[in-house]
Amino acid sequence: MKVSKARAAENRQGILDAAARLYRERGLTGVGVADITRDAGLTHGGLYRHFPSKDALVQEACARAFDWTISPLDGVTANTTVSERIQSYLSPQHRDAPGTGCPAAALAVDAARAGGELSEVFAEGIERNIARFAQLLADSSAEEGNATVQPQDRALAMQTLATLVGGLVLARATAAARPALSDELLTTLQARLIDLLGEKAL
Repeated sequence: MKVSKARAAENRQGILDAAARLYRERGLTGVGVADITRDAGLTHGGLYRHFPSKDALVQEACARAFDWTISPLDGVTANTTVSERIQSYLSPQHRDAPGTGCPAAALAVDAARAGGELSEVFAEGIERNIARFAQLLADSSAEEGNATVQPQDRALAMQTLATLVGGLVLARATAAARPALSDELLTTLQARLIDLLGEKAL
């Protein structure tokens, strides 16, 4: 039975969404094609009608994962302060839901090991996040929005994002064995970053 173009597009979207979530939950080597298609409600063979190879799926799913923003976390809106965004990112909620969270914290090590085209996907996603955060920092210290990003804004964005991602990775790594340490990492890094950013975080 022939599938309509609209249905085929929905199926492809379902595969990408399932892959982006499962890869963040289990890592790139912990997910098979059958897992993805089952999660998307499709047959195993259906995947290769939409993607020429598993590598092509991985790259596109990781690129899709970088569409993630902090906004889905509770209480985060367009008008949320930098401080509130930091608290939401370094939260138990985000720590405990890697499948719907930041792809950098979930998949950076996998991307480093894979190298090549997947590394480029990550480089593009991380560059986009640095630029977004640098603009947010620039705007937060300007009297009106749309301020010009200065080199110091970009440097501070890099430092902040590296601390956020690294802190979340460590909190996840320690959560099962030492939950108190995991929580301490989150709260300590929240406070340190907010203190570092000072007025920009308000």
